[in-house]
Amino acid sequence: MYQGSCLCGSVTFTARGAARDPAACHCSQCRKQSGHFWAAMQVPDADLSVTGEVRWYAATPAARRGFCPTCGSFLFWKGRDDPDTGIALGALDGPTGLTLARHIFVADKGDYYEIHGGVPQEEQET
Repeated sequence: MYQGSCLCGSVTFTARGAARDPAACHCSQCRKQSGHFWAAMQVPDADLSVTGEVRWYAATPAARRGFCPTCGSFLFWKGRDDPDTGIALGALDGPTGLTLARHIFVADKGDYYEIHGGVPQEEQET
């Protein structure tokens, strides 16, 4: 089980079950919304419980991004017709025991940083 919240605590969440595919996304949308790359895990919608108001922004016809309307914390990513929700790793409370499994959209990464550590990198997402 994982628990977390936004910066101000207005939105809290609990994710039950196993987290899948902890990944860092370097696409231009994630970088613009988060201020750098964005790291998330996937959980089935049925295993996610959220309290508080989440505002959703439809960044593209294919996906939307959930954030706290009070403090602006970018918390969730939801693909259209996807049974899972991406949850920001940085919003989780306490030690997670997770390790990044991959970096995605590295073709779009910023030129001001390098990716190190031997984690697999994908030019786009496969």
